Amino acid sequence: MARDLRKLFKEEQKAERFVMNEGHEKRFKDLLRKELPQQKKSSFFILKIAASFLILVGLGTFFFLNRDASNIKTTVVEKNPVAEMQTGISLGDLSPDLKKVESYYVANINLELSKLNVSGDNKELVDSYLERLAELNTEYKNLNEELNRIGPNDQTITALIKNLQLRLQLLQQLKEKLNEVQSSKNEQYETNAV
Repeated sequence: MARDLRKLFKEEQKAERFVMNEGHEKRFKDLLRKELPQQKKSSFFILKIAASFLILVGLGTFFFLNRDASNIKTTVVEKNPVAEMQTGISLGDLSPDLKKVESYYVANINLELSKLNVSGDNKELVDSYLERLAELNTEYKNLNEELNRIGPNDQTITALIKNLQLRLQLLQQLKEKLNEVQSSKNEQYETNAV
């Protein structure tokens, strides 16, 4: 006498017709909404998709570009140890403070040289100053050789710094002279124009 329970429940359900009160379903849905508020669809989901897409594109680009770069052979250029031994030590090699001083003066000298405005009118003046700079540069090299030959001492270090200072002062004087020449030409032009 085994009976199937599923069939039994279906038959019983058909026999009994339960009738719900009017508005019961609506009240149930309202209560459900109060207890479980609906989640709004946010743009955060779209941002996640966009971010994932950007990451995939970025990784694809990275691997695509590195695929070609991996085939390139790298050539390492070595310094010539003999040439390095010949130059020896310089002012900047003695201490970090002296390196700062040397870097400061060399940078300012190069800056002043780059600012020079050479024309046909002031060429002789500039050439005379540049000859003096060349002499000071040669003297600087001689002092550097002396520093390597004798070793570091206060007199040589002071002379090297003074040389750098002299070169910078010389360039500043040249700049002033060029400004004077330019202003005198401007005044002469103005008086001729009147």
